[in-house]
Amino acid sequence: MTHAVNRYRAIPAAVLAVVLTAVLTAVLTLAPTPASAATDVPTTALSRGWVFDARDGAALYVAACQGCHMADGRGAQGAGRYPALLGNPRLVAAPYVVRMVLHGNRAMPALGRMMDDAQVAAVATFVQRRWGGLDVPAITPAEVAAQRQP
Repeated sequence: MTHAVNRYRAIPAAVLAVVLTAVLTAVLTLAPTPASAATDVPTTALSRGWVFDARDGAALYVAACQGCHMADGRGAQGAGRYPALLGNPRLVAAPYVVRMVLHGNRAMPALGRMMDDAQVAAVATFVQRRWGGLDVPAITPAEVAAQRQP
């Protein structure tokens, strides 16, 4: 028993939180929802290991972000506070969105180790366009790569 406990202590808490969120999101998306709760954000399968398989921004949002920020982008309050993305004025700045996805902030886990540059660019662009209501150019993998540097 002690060996098993020590093995799980080596997993960073942020990584564990993201994985648990993805599992819960997958389980909850299998439950039937009333038509009034339907959304046009797609569902996605779980990824393998500690990286995300999805390539599309919307699918990555479902897999990595929706568990906290919700399907409607309004965030949530309960055991913690998960800020709304919908209407967030900070989404205007692409570098801000990329930095948050790559490096996290406080309770938000850093997802940079679990996504490549193209995936980060895809989900950041999705967030800007969907929740910021912005008609902006797509964020490029090169822009993401520049922010990966410490």
